[in-house]
Amino acid sequence: MEIHILGAHLSEVRGARLSSLLIDGTLAIDAGCITSALSLPEQERIRAVLLTHHHFDHTRDLITLTANAGYYWQRQLVVHGLQHTLDVIKAYLFDGTMYMNFLQYPTMERPSLVLETIEPRETYIIAGYTVKAVPVKHSVPSVGYQITSPDSKSVFYTGDATVGLSDCWQHVSPQLIITEVTGPNRHQDWLKKVGHLCAAFLKEELAEFRRLKQYLPSVIVTHIGNPYEEEIREEVAQIARDLETDLVVGHEDMKVKL
Repeated sequence: MEIHILGAHLSEVRGARLSSLLIDGTLAIDAGCITSALSLPEQERIRAVLLTHHHFDHTRDLITLTANAGYYWQRQLVVHGLQHTLDVIKAYLFDGTMYMNFLQYPTMERPSLVLETIEPRETYIIAGYTVKAVPVKHSVPSVGYQITSPDSKSVFYTGDATVGLSDCWQHVSPQLIITEVTGPNRHQDWLKKVGHLCAAFLKEELAEFRRLKQYLPSVIVTHIGNPYEEEIREEVAQIARDLETDLVVGHEDMKVKL
């Protein structure tokens, strides 16, 4: 399994992109920067997209990816998410007001975009992978995904998350965790209020994972608040030392093989 981090930041500026992962070139998780990060041939390989939640920085490029699928390849893009997530993107991204409604184009019988509801704590086979959706605490309904390949390699991506991940840990046993650190420890009160993590919170959550599961996988953090990146890097490096574990800050176009 190869995990390609397409976007690792909270804000998009030159050299930094919004949240998206790509598994083996075919399964995307979140869609903040898929088309801005990938060539047309790379986009054409994508068979499905999993959405953690509806926020714009995780869904923006659904419009452009679906447009390319419909215009250039005349095939359907399948997007999976919670019913709440799909309801929001139908109402605000694919309502036909600002752009083509790809839920009806080119025909109602065979539209460019197909939305498939996933249920929390259920397991699915999607694009050849075993996918388990696990509820994650955030400011809106959200799920993380454990993705397991046919050869039993597995990664768990929390998406946006805040304190209380122990509920997730009971349902997953990955070789790699990809999670978030949106801001520095000095902003922890605000981060908790808006549903995000700082390094201090993440340290507590990972210690709880180790207590529950008797091991701690490698960890990559993304969704980095751009103005605080150096501060976040220092704080993440400190908790890696404290926990004596493999814990790093992710970056655009980082690739990890399991």
